[in-house]
Amino acid sequence: MSSIPVISTAKNINSRIREYVSRQFSGDEPIFLTKREDVLAYLKYELPELVIYNLSDGQINIRGVLDEVLKDPWILYGGIIGIYKGSLDPEFEAYLKQFNCISLIPEYDLDFSFPRALRIIRQNRNILFHRDLYNKLFDSINGAFVIDNDPFDIKTYANLLTNYLFNSDFINKDSRDRLQVSLMELLMNAIEHGNCRISYEEKSSWLKDHNDIFELIREKNRNPEIARRKVRFNYHITTDHSSFSICDEGEGFDWQSVICNSDSRVNLGKHGHGIRMSNYYMGGLEYNEAGNCVSFRIMHQKDEVNIVPGILRGQKERIFNDGEVVFTENEDSNYLYYIVSGTFDVTSKGKHLSTLTTADMFLGEMSFLINNRRSATVTSRGRSILLKISKVDFVNLIRRNPHYGLFLARLLAQRLSRLNEYIAKM
Repeated sequence: MSSIPVISTAKNINSRIREYVSRQFSGDEPIFLTKREDVLAYLKYELPELVIYNLSDGQINIRGVLDEVLKDPWILYGGIIGIYKGSLDPEFEAYLKQFNCISLIPEYDLDFSFPRALRIIRQNRNILFHRDLYNKLFDSINGAFVIDNDPFDIKTYANLLTNYLFNSDFINKDSRDRLQVSLMELLMNAIEHGNCRISYEEKSSWLKDHNDIFELIREKNRNPEIARRKVRFNYHITTDHSSFSICDEGEGFDWQSVICNSDSRVNLGKHGHGIRMSNYYMGGLEYNEAGNCVSFRIMHQKDEVNIVPGILRGQKERIFNDGEVVFTENEDSNYLYYIVSGTFDVTSKGKHLSTLTTADMFLGEMSFLINNRRSATVTSRGRSILLKISKVDFVNLIRRNPHYGLFLARLLAQRLSRLNEYIAKM
């Protein structure tokens, strides 16, 4: 990171943010933005990896800023941390799920939770910032989190993973929400019932007089023996699927009685249904014999894109069947295509040059921009969907939204680099 934008006018909060950022990110400085137009300009042109919002700032219309960001999904480049005063309105919290929300921190807990969130982000940047890191050179991504017995941490880790999978087009919105709920439930079980040894009866009794189970967990962690225990959360992400395992240092439990006695109906409003709900959402939960380690796998969607850039909404869709030619070598290049779904073979003079998918975003942008004829033939492999954009429309879109020129320049640089590698191997 070169700078971290902070949307806040609160001097007290800003001074603490500056201190904690300087501790966690050596050489990176926060930049404080207080005007709506400055915020949007910075997001569009700088593409920051992390944005910090003071959600309760009375001098900035934060909701208005977020509404503008939501109109253009490509601005949702990295992730956000939200800081709020008092309690967060449930409707607004649900609204924030549309963003790459890593962590929501109450102001009273800022000095404890904010540094922890920054530390987790710094240690796991490889799964947060998706566009530059989604690279075909990697067949899989592996990682392991060692998590303290604090519920705040598990929210951050669950958000990191689910946002990465969604932003990389591996899972859709519904799958993201189900996975996030399941990871939270299983990680909470590992902390509550595994490491902290909180029984069902103890939790039920506590919840009668307290609203927050987090208080009981932190009370348990005053015991040094419990505080030393960790939760180990491993993930393995391939192009086809993602696998997860969660292990605690508790004594385990009779998992077979819980799984086997569950039915197809899951009551989501009652305490004690976390494992059954996770098994219902994800399917195929597998435990070790002791019951202190659970694992499961989810399959990825194939060649689908979750978010269409704001400037391309309303463009006409073109559907291509298997073997159908999108355009041929040497024909005029009057149109550019945005890849919504599918896989495409690129050939020239009968030789296969490359294969393009939704990760490549566009088809035919090189000859389109340099006013030349098509340099290759593109054929659909299986069924595919494209957005067809004329040169006039695209130039006008760029004129109204010049920050998209940065995306296109970056894309061209990546394509040229790959072409140079291909030529070097010939």
